[in-house]
Amino acid sequence: MLTLTYEYKLIPSQQQIAVIEDILKVCRKVWNYALRERKDWYKSRKCAVNYCSLQQEYIIPADEPYPNYKLQAAKLTKAKKTNPELKRTNAQVLQQVLKNLDRAFNNMREQRYGFPRFKNKYRMRSFVFPQFKTNPMKNEWLKLPQIGLVKMRLSRPIPDGFKIKQVRIVKRASGYFAMLSLQSEVSIPDIPAWGHPLGIDIGLDKFLATSDNELIERPRFLTKLHGKLKLLQRRLKLKKKGSANRHKLNCKIARLHQKISDTRKDFHFKLAHHLCDQAGMIFVEDLDFRTWAKGMLGKHTLDAGFGQFFNILVWVCWKRGVYFGKVDHRYTSQICPNCATHTGKKDLSERIHFCPECHYEINRDVSAAQVICQRGITAVGQIVGKIDCVGGLSGVGNNLDKCLRSSKPRS
Repeated sequence: MLTLTYEYKLIPSQQQIAVIEDILKVCRKVWNYALRERKDWYKSRKCAVNYCSLQQEYIIPADEPYPNYKLQAAKLTKAKKTNPELKRTNAQVLQQVLKNLDRAFNNMREQRYGFPRFKNKYRMRSFVFPQFKTNPMKNEWLKLPQIGLVKMRLSRPIPDGFKIKQVRIVKRASGYFAMLSLQSEVSIPDIPAWGHPLGIDIGLDKFLATSDNELIERPRFLTKLHGKLKLLQRRLKLKKKGSANRHKLNCKIARLHQKISDTRKDFHFKLAHHLCDQAGMIFVEDLDFRTWAKGMLGKHTLDAGFGQFFNILVWVCWKRGVYFGKVDHRYTSQICPNCATHTGKKDLSERIHFCPECHYEINRDVSAAQVICQRGITAVGQIVGKIDCVGGLSGVGNNLDKCLRSSKPRS
């Protein structure tokens, strides 16, 4: 089973926009009501049975069961008979809201996520139609329950053999989007390790360095627009809460944030395709970017978006048949890629790697990328000397055929 998600821009009419906004409002009310019900149940069992809280006490019977998804879905069905707002909204959409809330509580218990939060009109931005009896797409039109035929910008065609399983409608600062989940009954084998290897080292001085001695500058996505963003947020502080001017300014700030996000994502996709053009195997460090974001340079780390770039790189490598692997990140900048000598810890100000043993001198980030490339080749079970990944071994920048020819024994 292969599942893909395609995103398209919707061009709804004013009447359809009103329907979408009404669905979002009802979904927000259902989420907040169900969350309040669960939160009250938790607080009623917060104190011991032999005394009461000094602040407040939630009186809920002791035999009252925990309001899980099954109970809340049954209550929702009963409430739809008397509540006109719930009655005019698709039942499966509201059930998906309860499922998302149940998933949020499971993530809180199992993965130590934060407690689910109540949503205002700015936080509830999407809803899901989970299933369709027939294909809802007709050329450039999308037929949705309760909304009707919505025109969309078909930026790319649906691939053959795929069926639309569900549709998520997302509200963003620049408009409304439809995210189509496509499924096909095919199985894709794992990509084998083949072709020219490429090691990648990321950083803040340069966005990344490759083992082929290529350096990519780090774009300052947020820094370029930080002055404008700071000015708008300063004006927002003076606006009265709930006023129309505050809402307009919030929309303007949201559009600026989306511009930064879209520019960053576009750069990541283009860079990922550029790397896949020149390699058959790509190796990166196995890093935890959450610790990076908590450091002194956390703002610049989040602006670069290394985690998003790695996720995009994995997808592009899979799509284009390039092998992707992660290696151990420890001591990549302290080992000489030419002679494997441990050169010791370097300060951040030292940007050149120089080995006192073999006198190998190269950019520090490129040296780390070459070490990553060596570790990746060793992990996939190939001999480092037969594949070009390090300048000191068989030259930098040669393709795989030249490497294989140079590795043949001379007659």
